Amino acid sequence: MIARLLVLLAAAVLIVSPIAGGDAEIWMFNQISAVGGYPTHVLGHPQVIDTPFGKAVQFNGASDALFIDDHPLAGAATWTWEVIFRPDADGNPEQRFFHLSVLDPATGKDTDDRMLFEIRIVGGHWCLDSFAQTGDQKLALLNRQKLYPAGKWYRVTAVYDGATLKNYVGDDLQGQGPLRLAPQAPGHASVGVRINLVDYFKGAIYESRFTRRALPVTEFLQLPAGAAN
Repeated sequence: MIARLLVLLAAAVLIVSPIAGGDAEIWMFNQISAVGGYPTHVLGHPQVIDTPFGKAVQFNGASDALFIDDHPLAGAATWTWEVIFRPDADGNPEQRFFHLSVLDPATGKDTDDRMLFEIRIVGGHWCLDSFAQTGDQKLALLNRQKLYPAGKWYRVTAVYDGATLKNYVGDDLQGQGPLRLAPQAPGHASVGVRINLVDYFKGAIYESRFTRRALPVTEFLQLPAGAAN
């Protein structure tokens, strides 16, 4: 019995511990009560669902969200942020599905310093919107010309190398632009909605990886077996 508990504990540590030489962290969305080893604050009734490749969390697009008391890319001068998710076709036209926000240490309130993954829904298809801001340096990347069918699994990625912000759907570059971001201070995260509870997400999220360096496309997360579109 003790040996079994030790095996399960080791597996849990592998899920939440940094990987890739200590510069990355993985959050698996396979339960509601905790993500990445952090207890969650749950809004609404997000559901754990079965997929062909494991568990994921489903959000209803109206009232479901998870809040996590951690900003996993705080202090990173360069970074790569990846999410494996499935947007539904019948969600609202504008949705914010993952928000990393810096908190003011004096007041405990959210500042304007943030990183965001968003989508736009257009006729059953979607396009990616990524945003990053520190101080007066900010950039939004939205390409409405690149639309993808909803209801399928995708990996989206934002990469910042210290001078340029880029975003991708799969390995397909969506946009890029010059940006000079200072590392962000500590904060928290919301999943399924923007931090201020607007623009809820309808769909499911399986995994997110946060890496403290700019990865080339060849090192991006791969969709799990059974998720290929």
